[in-house]
Amino acid sequence: MLGKHSLTYCFAFAVFFKFTCCYDVKKYSLLMPNVRPNTPELYLCTPVRINYKKNYYITGFEPNATMETAHHILLYGCSKPGSAKPVWNCGEMMISANNRDTASPCSEGTQIIYAWGRDAPKLDLPDGVGFKVGGKSSIQYIVLQVHYAHIDHFKNGRTDNSGVILHYTTYPLSKLAGVILLGTGGVIPPREIVHMETSCSITENKTIYPFVYRTHTHSLGKVVSGYVVKPNNTWIELGKRDPLTPQMFYPVTHKVPITYGDRLTARCTMENTRDRPTYIGLTNEDEMCNMYIMYYVENDSPLKQKYCFSQGPPLYYWNQEFRNIPDKEASTL
Repeated sequence: MLGKHSLTYCFAFAVFFKFTCCYDVKKYSLLMPNVRPNTPELYLCTPVRINYKKNYYITGFEPNATMETAHHILLYGCSKPGSAKPVWNCGEMMISANNRDTASPCSEGTQIIYAWGRDAPKLDLPDGVGFKVGGKSSIQYIVLQVHYAHIDHFKNGRTDNSGVILHYTTYPLSKLAGVILLGTGGVIPPREIVHMETSCSITENKTIYPFVYRTHTHSLGKVVSGYVVKPNNTWIELGKRDPLTPQMFYPVTHKVPITYGDRLTARCTMENTRDRPTYIGLTNEDEMCNMYIMYYVENDSPLKQKYCFSQGPPLYYWNQEFRNIPDKEASTL
């Protein structure tokens, strides 16, 4: 990764006295190489190889995109990318063994490190927090995925360079960031309001500190909420949003440490105004129920667990395993 610009960020520590430590922050533009999407609902990926001889720490994400062009953007950290091509079709749910023109974003070591949608602004991580990439980390490639839901913008011959400008430093950081994605499968029957819910336990002996969250649905989402449930059945809200507002990362409602034995949960309240069932899927005719929790660990490695998914309705609901569910609060703003 090569820096194109440079800034100096300073942050303060307090041990027995306060002192200031400064580190150099540079920028790297990870952008689509002037692609021309030719079919609606297209997902395209492009990778960057990170120097394996040096550790880098990503401290911020600056979108270079508008919702007029890109429906949403994901950044994947990979051990190996899904393809050796400079650009490839990476609509994962559309991949088949007989289609050699498509591939997943990653072939090994998949994890999401950033997501953007609906003209969300840039994200700066807290002082001293960064995603460790390159060097001896599990992230040796970063893959940019852009979803082009509509292609009217490109019918006049225009090309696209949507993407993300990465802010990074080589200064060693002790607070390492991670993301866990909560989501569901399932179906929303016609003309019904449905709760799509998921949950999973923290099974690693680590303490994570959530600091921001992001919600994502397509057009039928009304409220997305996330909680940590403590072993004594206490529900603590991590975040709650209307998913049709800018899909940026927002500060968590409660900065509560999460550790072994706690359970992460999320609910999407969906209203199907259509005369047909709507399934979880990739296109605008489908739906998604996603909540991203970004956190950091201190002097430790992030969770090995990157995803928390359930089968969703009609096969899974919170009331199958929880008590004291904040039912009204979880579905109203």
